Order: sequence, then structure tokens, then C-alpha cells
Amino acid sequence: MKDRLMDRDWGLPTRYPDPAIEILDRRFSQYVIGSSALERIWTGGRWTEGPVWFGDSQSLIWSDIPNNRMMRWSEENGEVSVFRQPSHFSNGNTRDRQGRLVTCEHDSRRVTRTEYDGTVTVLMDSFDSKPLNAPNDVVVHPDGSIWFTDPGYGIHGYYEGHLAELELPTRIYRLNPDTQERVVVDEELEKPNGLAFSPDYSLLYVADTGASHVRDYPRQIFVFDVEGGMLSNKRVFCDMGQSMSDGFRVDMDGNIWTSSGWGGPENDGVFVFTPEGEKIGVIHLPEVVSNLTFGGIKRNRLFITASRSIYSLYVETQGVPYY
Repeated sequence: MKDRLMDRDWGLPTRYPDPAIEILDRRFSQYVIGSSALERIWTGGRWTEGPVWFGDSQSLIWSDIPNNRMMRWSEENGEVSVFRQPSHFSNGNTRDRQGRLVTCEHDSRRVTRTEYDGTVTVLMDSFDSKPLNAPNDVVVHPDGSIWFTDPGYGIHGYYEGHLAELELPTRIYRLNPDTQERVVVDEELEKPNGLAFSPDYSLLYVADTGASHVRDYPRQIFVFDVEGGMLSNKRVFCDMGQSMSDGFRVDMDGNIWTSSGWGGPENDGVFVFTPEGEKIGVIHLPEVVSNLTFGGIKRNRLFITASRSIYSLYVETQGVPYY
């Protein structure tokens, strides 16, 4: 499988059904479109991350962290342009309930909001008078609160930010942008990274990438109950085996579509888990995958950030909408 993907000429036709899509359980079959193939729509980054879909402009925006820029791809004409540079080594992105871009910035160690006129508002850059570590990924609750992880990868070196000491524990925060209320909702995970709510917002899934620097640390996604703006009942949702989950999204049936990487070439791609944590499908890619999102006019097009490239695949489901 890996060899076939590495040898694929992305400019030539692909045989249907695409061999990159592996059905592990018949329950995954309903989400696979036989005449849909994995496409590489752009390459040229260094480490792509944080994809976010803008339906109002039919475009995808993502972070190219080491190049200190954010990029934009137009679905209408396929053109790619620089959205913002410098980007303060931005990582995760999402949209708030008013459709504004919310971004985690590594180098400036802050969470920002891009207003309608293009100006940037700093939402949070410190806690208890200490700078945040390096915000990583972010989601927004229907009540308008912003939830983000702060594992600190952006200050581990100079490649994705700048070298500095962590002054705060690695945490998950909840921010009310209207009142500036700031709450720590978890500080038990080693390296909280990607996160996403269930379709009814009663659950929060969080990837712990502590394994990236602790060899025998379990590679797992955790799930919490969400009630009253707080988290409780932490438990393991799934084990990624030799691979690692970084970023992920949830579809309207509650399935988790997660990035998979750093577990060897055979594990590079997207893993799909049921709401019960059962792995039912794999989308194999020739590069390590960092993150993904659903987009397109009908929210049925999966966009995948993978190492230097952006890939897409039409699927027979819809992602939970941003707002």
C-alpha cells in the first residue's frame, strides 16, 4: 500500500476504488464513495497544520508553521496564495460563532481572532500573569467560549517558534472572549494537542501527544464529559497503537476522523473510529498527517494537512459545522 502511494503520479487518473482507502469494518463502507479518489491539491510547505474551511469564500486556510505563514486555497479555481505572512508561526485554526478566524500562535504564545476588517485581536496570551506556553489547537462551543490546548511545542526549539522555558503546566483552557473569564479545565494530560466536541457538545475528545518525547507513553485519544463549562470523567477513547493522533474532526454520526503518523510508513494517514472507539477504516497517505477538516459546499470533502502537502477526499458524510 505504501509503495503504491509513493509511486503514484498525482497528475494521472486513479483506478476506482482508490486503493488508498481501506475498509476494516463494513460499517465504514457507508462513508466510502467508490468513484472518489484521494487528491493532492498542493505541495510546497514544510509542516502544514490547522486546516479551516471558509464556505462563504469557498476556500481552505491552513498554517505552514516553519515557513511562518498561512496559506489559502480556492476551491473555485484551485489557486493557492499566501493568506498571512508572518503568521507568528501559527498552528491550529477554527472559526467562532460569528464566522471569524480564531488562531493559535506559537511564536507570540497567544490565541487571536481575525476581525471582519482583517485586524487581529489578542484573545489570550497569559494566565496568572505568566505567558502561555504555545497554544496549539482550538475549538469553539455554541455558547461562544473558546477551548484550546497549550502543550508548548512552539517553544521547544526554533523551528516552529522560539526556544523558551515553560512557565505554566501543559493545560486545556476555556476562555469567554466577552467577559475574559479564563478557566483551566484540565492539566492532567502530558501534552494535550488536537481536540473536538461531539455533535451534541456533551463530550470533548483530546489527543495526548506526550509520546512524542516520552518513548513508552501511551498514544491515546481521551474523552471527557462536558457539563457546566467544565470537564469530568476522563477516560481513554482509543489507543492509536504505534501511531499518534495529532488533530482530528468529528462527523455528524459521531465518528472521529483522526490524523495518524510517526508510527512508520504503514501508519501514515487518517484513522476512522466509531463513537465507541472502534477503528473501522483507514485512508493511507504517503506523508505523515498532522490534521484535517471537513469542507466543501456540502461539508462532505475531507481536507488533510500532511507534512509538506494538502490532500482532499470526498466522503459520504458531513463534518460537524464550525458555527
